Amino acid sequence: MQVYNKKYYLAVSAIFVSVLLSACATSPTGRNQILLFTESQLANSGSQAFAAMKTQQKISSKRVTNNYVQCITSAITKQVSEDIFSGDWEVVVFDDPAANAFALPGGKIGVYTGLLEIADSQAQVASVIGHEVGHVIAQHGNERMSQSQLIGIGQQVVNQVLATNEVAGSQAIMSALGLGIQVGISLPYSRIHESEADLIGLDLMARAGFDPRESVKLWENMSKNEGGSRQPEFLSTHPAPQTRIEQLQSNMDSAMTIYQAAANKPKC
Repeated sequence: MQVYNKKYYLAVSAIFVSVLLSACATSPTGRNQILLFTESQLANSGSQAFAAMKTQQKISSKRVTNNYVQCITSAITKQVSEDIFSGDWEVVVFDDPAANAFALPGGKIGVYTGLLEIADSQAQVASVIGHEVGHVIAQHGNERMSQSQLIGIGQQVVNQVLATNEVAGSQAIMSALGLGIQVGISLPYSRIHESEADLIGLDLMARAGFDPRESVKLWENMSKNEGGSRQPEFLSTHPAPQTRIEQLQSNMDSAMTIYQAAANKPKC
């Protein structure tokens, strides 16, 4: 039994090492990443998901709103390297009260009309769109999918070892392992992604000619909109608004230098 387990561990370890070495990458902020999927796989998934959303959710038909969002988004996406996406970005405004937006691999961007009720300037909208595009630039979707796959393999290995050795209470151990992974790995990584996207978005909006100081005002508005009902940060996938504000402010000087040097200042 012990010999079998030892061989099993060695085989799994070899697989893990080979996968990790072949999938090693670095994010725009210099953080190490594991990316198991190709750009084309992510782009296809993003395009399929976006197509489905357009059939399931109401799309805004207001020309003024669509032109406004398109103007802001165009200024942001012009700052994105063609190495990230070289095609035409597709932008859709969804008629939905959620204060949200998203960007998907493959050049797809969605903005909910509810965001326009909270973001009371073009620069505040730009900060959200820049943030969402930042997720695409940093390949956070790829990283999350890769992480999920590796965690799944790891849980299967532990489950197999527990079952093989007939460990008492193995189901409870697996449940605890799942919670430990969520709080100890998944949630912190989600918060890291959000913070990283904030910084990339701050840089994008500044380069596009939007006042980066408005990103702080946006999160102040978001905080007021939440009305104080929020999970503790260590149990949340997103940093607390105050944490985001402090991070943005600590990077504001360099962003303002970029903004002041920007050739174009959009008037959407």
